[in-house]
Amino acid sequence: MALLLQAASDLGIDLEAWSVSDLCDENLADCIRSLQEAEVILLHPPHQDRLFDEVLSQINKNIPVVSFGFDPALWSFSNVSSKVLSTVNAYLVYGGADNIRNMLLFLAREVLGADCHYDSPKEILWQGLYHPDAKNAFSTVDDYLQWYGKRHEDRVGILFFRTYWANGDLAIVDSLIREFEKDFDVLPAFCMGLGDKDLGAHSSGEVVESFFKGRVDAIINLQSIFHAANVEKSAQVLKGVDVPVIHPVTVYHKTEADWRQDVHGLSSSEVGWSIALPEFEGLIEPILVGASSWEDMAGSTCEKHNGIEDRVQKIARRTGRWIRLRKKPPSERRVAIILHNNPCASAEATVGSGAHLDTLESVARILQRMKDEGYQVEGPADGKELIDTIMDRKALSEFRWTSVEEIVSRGGALALIDKDEYESWFLTLPHDVQSKVCEAWGDPPGEEREGVPPAMVYDGQIVVTGVRYGNAIVCVQPKRGCAGARCDGLVCRILHDPAVSPPHQYLATYHWIEEVYGADVMIHVGTHGNMEFLPGKSAALSSSCFPDIAVGDVPYLYIYNSDNPPEGAIAKRRSYSVIVDHMQTVMTSSEVYGDLKELEENIAGYNLCKVSDKGRAHALEHVILDLLKKTGLAEEMDLEAQMKSGATFEKILERAHDKISEIYTTQIPDGMHIFGESPSGEKRVDLINAILRFDSESAKFLSALMDESVDIKEQDALAKEFIRAYLSGEADPESRILGGRLKKRDDIAATSMRERVMELSQRIEASDEMQSLLHGMSGGFIEPGPSGLITRGKPDVLPTGRNFYSLDPATVPTKAAWRIGRKLAHLLITKYEEENGRTPENVAMYWMASDIMWADGEQLAQMLFLMGVEPIWKGSRVTGYRVMSLEELGRPRIDITVRASGITRDCFYNCIELLDRAIRDVAARDEPPEMNYVKKHSAGGDDHRIFASQPGTYGNGVNLAVYASAWKEDKDLTDVFIQWNSFAYGKGIFGKQSHQSLVSQLKSVDVTFNKTVTDEYDLLGCCCYFGTHGGLTNAARELSGHEVSSYYGDTRDRERAEIRTLADEVRRVVRTRLLNPKWIEGMKRHGYKGAGDISKRVGRVYGWETTTQEVDDWIFDEIARTFVLDEENAQFFQENNPWAMEEIGRRLLEASARDLWKADPEVLDALKRRYLEIEGWMEEKMGETSGNFQGGAIDVVPLEHAKVWREKLLR
Repeated sequence: MALLLQAASDLGIDLEAWSVSDLCDENLADCIRSLQEAEVILLHPPHQDRLFDEVLSQINKNIPVVSFGFDPALWSFSNVSSKVLSTVNAYLVYGGADNIRNMLLFLAREVLGADCHYDSPKEILWQGLYHPDAKNAFSTVDDYLQWYGKRHEDRVGILFFRTYWANGDLAIVDSLIREFEKDFDVLPAFCMGLGDKDLGAHSSGEVVESFFKGRVDAIINLQSIFHAANVEKSAQVLKGVDVPVIHPVTVYHKTEADWRQDVHGLSSSEVGWSIALPEFEGLIEPILVGASSWEDMAGSTCEKHNGIEDRVQKIARRTGRWIRLRKKPPSERRVAIILHNNPCASAEATVGSGAHLDTLESVARILQRMKDEGYQVEGPADGKELIDTIMDRKALSEFRWTSVEEIVSRGGALALIDKDEYESWFLTLPHDVQSKVCEAWGDPPGEEREGVPPAMVYDGQIVVTGVRYGNAIVCVQPKRGCAGARCDGLVCRILHDPAVSPPHQYLATYHWIEEVYGADVMIHVGTHGNMEFLPGKSAALSSSCFPDIAVGDVPYLYIYNSDNPPEGAIAKRRSYSVIVDHMQTVMTSSEVYGDLKELEENIAGYNLCKVSDKGRAHALEHVILDLLKKTGLAEEMDLEAQMKSGATFEKILERAHDKISEIYTTQIPDGMHIFGESPSGEKRVDLINAILRFDSESAKFLSALMDESVDIKEQDALAKEFIRAYLSGEADPESRILGGRLKKRDDIAATSMRERVMELSQRIEASDEMQSLLHGMSGGFIEPGPSGLITRGKPDVLPTGRNFYSLDPATVPTKAAWRIGRKLAHLLITKYEEENGRTPENVAMYWMASDIMWADGEQLAQMLFLMGVEPIWKGSRVTGYRVMSLEELGRPRIDITVRASGITRDCFYNCIELLDRAIRDVAARDEPPEMNYVKKHSAGGDDHRIFASQPGTYGNGVNLAVYASAWKEDKDLTDVFIQWNSFAYGKGIFGKQSHQSLVSQLKSVDVTFNKTVTDEYDLLGCCCYFGTHGGLTNAARELSGHEVSSYYGDTRDRERAEIRTLADEVRRVVRTRLLNPKWIEGMKRHGYKGAGDISKRVGRVYGWETTTQEVDDWIFDEIARTFVLDEENAQFFQENNPWAMEEIGRRLLEASARDLWKADPEVLDALKRRYLEIEGWMEEKMGETSGNFQGGAIDVVPLEHAKVWREKLLR
């Protein structure tokens, strides 16, 4: 644009320029007027833009239009001759000031008939090397290096688009060159990106191979993607170069000041183009490098791009640390390993939190492998020795059973940082950061504030905890939002303020790791930590964003579960981590046990003798009915009502069989994954079987051979037998396995299944997680790979050990997801109508990012269809939607109230915008309110429907209140929910505080909803489930004053989507996993970590009861019997993790005290006696300890200030 305006000014041509990005409803008419008055129109069409389409429709067809762009499909808007069209496009493709000037002269003469001379399009360099000190660009590396010489030991390659060079928009490139040249030589190369063989223009991948390979120690890529034929080819090119590829981001159409004020950081389209797509090729560290500025030129404003000084410096420093890591021999490298813990679920019980990963054993093996590779480390023998050392020294944060005095006295402190040392760094932080930290936590090193003690301060010094193993340290991540040796509603400062800064000790710990200890690389082990969720922008962080401050300049590797791309994307984008993904836990079949097993056997016995031995069958009827009551199934089946209504015993058995089958259709984890370990033997069989279960792949194979269907229990057994046979190389196992049931010899099906099994086995075998980690620790390129659920149609996630990426959000919802979403909507409506006799008016949804990442937008599709809206696709991409007519829909439009997760907000804002636009269109339709509940509930003029937490924050608040016992009544939890979650989002709205809107919507809610798509994650898998879905349910019930149903969808098997009540889903998950001896034994194999994970799941059962009262009393009875009163399990906890058992006992007693659990009297008495024993264990472990601590006391401190919203609404 700048060259065009300058050329027009020099030639005296009146040129008005309009940018599509600047178009809005307010200036649309002016744009159309200027085009209608033009003599020639130059058009660069976007692929999709509503306002541009309107402009196009208003253009006078008699005015010559020249449409240009690299894609010839964009030329179709032209009405000039093909000669004019191709010549203009040649001028523009070649680029440069001379070509732009001659293009205007060409148009003047050939289109307008002016008497002037022009030169033909002149080809200039398609790729080359640029330097601001050189008069001209260089066509070869040799020419450039001969001119440049050698100034430093190491060299950085910089890749940017040719258009920057041709158009002279080089300020960002120049700023990077100048900053890097302080310490490194630079090799700045430009190219077209896609390349063009006919023109002789090389692609980015070709330029990287020919210019950079073997010559650079790191690459700074300013292009969006590398364009090396395809994503796989690009990754292979970068793998061959094998250096870190940093991807700085430029924010377009915003000034630096605009960006600094914007909590979003980047728009949804910029996140997709500038961050998500580069992740497909393994590019890392999306740090903002530049922003736009506007200059007046020839009567128009022209957008230019400038570097942001402190961000350019950040990029240079972090790149320098990656290069330093590459150059340093392993024997000299210092490594910091970070383990997370979950203070709310007991800091002492949860060291090494990480979803489905034995983090402790993994760290021990990493340290052992490091030693083998030449690192100067002396690690623990195994994970048990590691955790015993950490807990013996109390090398963690203060909490209920741990005072800071005990930490210091036991040797858990790696360092004591005095005030002056800390302040010398702290005072270099931006002033707004200093103010936030001091306002919340006092002046350094920390002061008491409103009854909250300073965090981890001993004798005026900040305590940094950890254990040292030679040149490696293992640290437990500091607490992020609370302080003191207690847990209650007072010290949980983050509960009061979701955007509260981390305390001084948090910042001091990471600063000490970087600058004092001198870590060359930092490794976080396990999904997930808290750094990436600290307050700050959603993406493109500034120096005032806390993740940017905490991570500093240290290269950061993150061992992450390959099935969790939503949260992994946040870690990559907000804490600049390089993911090394690990395999998912092996899933195995759940099995019936105890009384359930006895029930199954008696049902089988009844079916065998009901004809031949009616006397025995009659006796078994009584046994079966007793067992139904004993297992709790009678209540779920509403047995009493069935019997009163005259249901036959056969009908009762059918319902009982369905409940038992529900258990068999559920899979459970077989323990946890250990980093670097690939499943072998029977574990590999289980994993492959779990993969083949999806979309009934193994069931279809068996049906092809047997010509009959089999139940899930038999299907698993037969499928695993075939897998074993194929893995062992057995040539023809069909006859042996099926015998007389082999009806058809389908060689094609058998060959196909054999190949499938062997392919999956090879993918598993190819995983080398440990080597990938070590490669990253040497500053090498970590190959990218897809992410998602291996067991949900994503076997390409294997092999693991890669830097995973997510997906293109523009494809959501997919057409397959739309079909399932429609079915879910039908099932929900039908279930509610059957139970309540009317159609629900408002469905409140908890919308998680996993719906997009794992299920391709099934729930998004469900929400659209509830309102009577259908997506429009162009190919695989969603381009818009249409509102269905009421006649087509055949029912009222149902309103929705959506609580979106913070990750949905930050990673998939385009999906939020799509849904919001649909909501507004539906609300504006001229339809009767009784047929359009969206319109009915928007009568006050407010159509906000999508809510989430405050921008830059994550979480729901309710889980914190539950864990901290910061509530007395249901309305206390409602107050917290409204305070945390009443920020509206949508098209043109980002985090508008909207208490009234949320409260108004919740008053009309009839049912709340969430769904599961996999057995890997269930409603006890994270506190966010009960905190958000449970908190939403509680708030809707309390505010509406009427009964609100709560449902759970199930699309684990897409062919058999279901919806059940929340209470039934809790029962299913508790039976199949939490109380299942098979699952418990798997957890016990992992000692301390397994005990901690059991404890966390029990805490979430308590959370669901707190928020919804949907948990049966028998569940709490059985939890107490199984984990606290059972002698064998009690001994396991005592030997491995007594803090976990204490947390279980404490939560059970709190449930009883709050009348949430009407306990079996014998169970409660035994529990109280056992808890006294547990407290004795705790005190024995602590010994003679100074300092105050809370211990097992429960201090109920409701959050008074959270009620402010009520007072405002009542005024």
